[in-house]
Amino acid sequence: MFLSVLSAADPTEEPTSPTLEDAQESATNAASWVEQNWSTWLSIGLRVLLIVIIAVVLRVAVRRTITKFIDRMNRTAQAVDGTALGGLLVNVERRRQRSQAIGSVLRSVASFLIVGTAALMILGTFQINLAPLLASAGVAGVAIGFGARNLVTDFLSGVFMILEDQYGVGDTVDAGVASGEVIEVGLRVTKLRGDNGEIWYVRNGEVKRIGNLSQGWATAGVDVTVRSDEDLDRVRSVLAEVGEAMSKDEPWNERLWGPIEVLGLDSVILDSMVVRVSAKTMPGKALSVERELRWRIKQAFDRADIRIVGGLPAPTEEAPADPTAGMAAPSAYSNTGSAQSQAASPLAPPAVVPSSGAK
Repeated sequence: MFLSVLSAADPTEEPTSPTLEDAQESATNAASWVEQNWSTWLSIGLRVLLIVIIAVVLRVAVRRTITKFIDRMNRTAQAVDGTALGGLLVNVERRRQRSQAIGSVLRSVASFLIVGTAALMILGTFQINLAPLLASAGVAGVAIGFGARNLVTDFLSGVFMILEDQYGVGDTVDAGVASGEVIEVGLRVTKLRGDNGEIWYVRNGEVKRIGNLSQGWATAGVDVTVRSDEDLDRVRSVLAEVGEAMSKDEPWNERLWGPIEVLGLDSVILDSMVVRVSAKTMPGKALSVERELRWRIKQAFDRADIRIVGGLPAPTEEAPADPTAGMAAPSAYSNTGSAQSQAASPLAPPAVVPSSGAK
């Protein structure tokens, strides 16, 4: 018996190959394990499939709803554009671009929320504890919120600027920190082209006020300064003729959205008076209208012999000044033969006469 035990414990003995009985036993164990757990797998798979189907259907439905809403906004803009009110509003192309930007943002936000919620529900179906994950996400969100609060502020400000249509590409705006023509509107940064060609990158969170010079209408105002002795009725008549002629010429008849009005006497000074002329113009065309109006007023006043005053007087040519005019007259004391010079001269010492005894 001892020898049989030693022989059984001999490490040099080759391992026996699995027999058919062992394979049958392993297959039986696997089949029984599958039989015990197939219902759990099936329920988990059905839950995951149901969550995915609901998420896909909901995402498609929400995106289509947003698209239809945007299309309805565009149709409303096209209907208003042909009316008198449409001239004071933003044109159709700009409203279309704005609505497309809003739709893109809304669709992205809706997709993120639906897909994120579905992913969390799928993880919960696999019995994964979501508490640590949610806690970590909360802590990370707080840290990112404190570290990137300026980024969040810029993003939210950009979203509200687009939703409220405060300005768009092509508008001339005054953003406080910079001014110029808008060449790009983003959710974080707005690009402006300055008067000298420079490009300003303005963060949306830094903009506290916006002055849009391209929406609605603009006002062109010109101040005409004439002499105080001019006939005001004649001045008004000449200005009215200039305004009437300008409103009939191309292209000023399209840029002028109202008649050129003589508002009256704006101020009176000692030797001059100021007459104010104003007109309602197309947005962004006020400066060009003012320049043309000044040009025409100057020509009309020259023909009517009305003098425009103001500023520094023009220098007049005068005879060259005498270089000796600023010199003082020669003094009488400079002539040694004059009575004043002799009176002021010290007395000469008496002459010494030699005596006869000295010989």
